[in-house]
Amino acid sequence: MRISFYASSLVSCYWNGAATYYRGLVRALAARGHEVTFFEPDAYGRQQNRDMADPDWARVVVWPATEAGMARALEQGRHADLIVKASGVGVFDAELEAGVLSLRRPGNLVAFWDVDAPATLDRVEKNEDDPFAALIPRYDLVFTYGGGDPVVRAYERLGARRCVPIYNALDPATHHPVPPAPRFRAELGFLGNRLPDREARVDAFFFKAAEALPEARFLLGGAGWESRAMPENVRYLGHVGTADHNAFNASVKAVLNINRASMARYGFSPPTRVFEAAGAGACLITDAWEGIEQFLEPGREVLVAQDGTGVAAHLAALDPERARTIGAAARAKVLARHTYDQRAAEVERVLAGRDLGEEAA
Repeated sequence: MRISFYASSLVSCYWNGAATYYRGLVRALAARGHEVTFFEPDAYGRQQNRDMADPDWARVVVWPATEAGMARALEQGRHADLIVKASGVGVFDAELEAGVLSLRRPGNLVAFWDVDAPATLDRVEKNEDDPFAALIPRYDLVFTYGGGDPVVRAYERLGARRCVPIYNALDPATHHPVPPAPRFRAELGFLGNRLPDREARVDAFFFKAAEALPEARFLLGGAGWESRAMPENVRYLGHVGTADHNAFNASVKAVLNINRASMARYGFSPPTRVFEAAGAGACLITDAWEGIEQFLEPGREVLVAQDGTGVAAHLAALDPERARTIGAAARAKVLARHTYDQRAAEVERVLAGRDLGEEAA
């Protein structure tokens, strides 16, 4: 199958939290024999901050962030069997959402792939005049990278023909155990860009935990935190490229996951860092959200905290041996049940008109 994928970026993780998801999924689809062309705009400094070269498992087309550039990109992708518009391209999103639908022809499929369904749904449900609302029923299907039944029901209320979550996962070739790196040694590490929907939760779960454990070392990575006042025991690293994620995850005693507020509210939305950390064999502490047990078993494969006090308590009680045991159990789970090859197989079943339940029956 030939696939045209219009999204933010495959080759840069700079201000692009979906990069790991796109890479794992596209690589897995290519390994299963599909031909993927990934169309991404030259925007937000991503091309100037690439963290990988064009891969041999996908064709990357970088288009100028102009109306003419967008139109040419649509024309180049029109002959695919599956045409995908992902959320959050960052430029000309509304035009692309309508534009891909104009490429429908007998024998092809047009899909919307929502990598931030809570934000999209909140926006559409609060604004009756949002132009995307009228387009939802016209897509052959909607994929999301999280949200579970709450997101599926919300999209169905908006007229989606079919909505299927394709969750984040692990690419074992990319995220795996490595030797610890002295520059990343600390008791707790967190990676996440500074976003309005996340900052209050970072305050509650990360900075409050750092204040509660002044003798412990904390690492913060991600863009946008330069102006933020921090406790003295927090070291700010700035943007941490994906090439350093394994070393980061393998070097701290525990890795913290903090879902954005909207994702925590919808639940069933494990971000990429959950599987990155598990793939590296790291001990993960996560904020509480509905559905975590669908991916990792609390207490054995992941530690769950209700707030920063809970994070600090987990960290204070965590010895190196237990941290290694939890990390090893998490890695075994994701390798067995949550790889991108398994996600790509699920995409194939959906496109073929079959789902897991029907196949099992």
